[in-house]
Amino acid sequence: MTDQSVAHMTVRPPLDSGRRRAPDERPAQIVEAALAAFGEHGLAGARLDDIAQRAGVAKGTIYLYFPNKEELFREVVRRTIVARLDQAERELADAAATGPAELLRTFMAGWWEFVCTPEFQTVYRLVVGELHRFPDLADFYIREVPARAHRIVGDVITRGVAEGVFRPVDPAVATRMIASLLIAQAMWATKALPPEQRAGASAATTRDQVCQFVFHALRPDAKCEAIR
Repeated sequence: MTDQSVAHMTVRPPLDSGRRRAPDERPAQIVEAALAAFGEHGLAGARLDDIAQRAGVAKGTIYLYFPNKEELFREVVRRTIVARLDQAERELADAAATGPAELLRTFMAGWWEFVCTPEFQTVYRLVVGELHRFPDLADFYIREVPARAHRIVGDVITRGVAEGVFRPVDPAVATRMIASLLIAQAMWATKALPPEQRAGASAATTRDQVCQFVFHALRPDAKCEAIR
């Protein structure tokens, strides 16, 4: 992670250490503090002493819940991203009678809102910038986040193709393209990048254009010639 990227990252301020934390609050407080520390200093540079100070606990208290910094990062991912995927799966299951186009539109709108948050963007920067040095954490992230998100969207696209709502496409390829568009354009359209690198359009306009682009490409009558 570069100094420039850290300078433009939004993280939560240090937690108020003056209030005693109830024991059942401590894991959440430690995770919140870890997210802030990781965002400011990177995964490799963050220190447990700093995380403990931010959380308002003794350093030894962290070890009661997390054996090391790597496991603490895993819990950050579980609480900030995996929990959101759990929610999305429940919502899509509850809306099983809804058509695939509306399901995809709902998922994209919700996921766009989430990937624009400082929490997601902090974790994503860590993933892109540092996880190549932590292969076990990289495997964990791939398994718990993109693999699950791609499966959710892929199932919707597969159903849409079967029902004739979408043109015949490879669901895995289409899903990766949608995910790439959402994340990349969300990063461009928000304050995650330096001002001179941001898109000129507002986040809402960018979101709508991404959705229009995807649904135009998936139309049953869309004609896409192969590149030769």
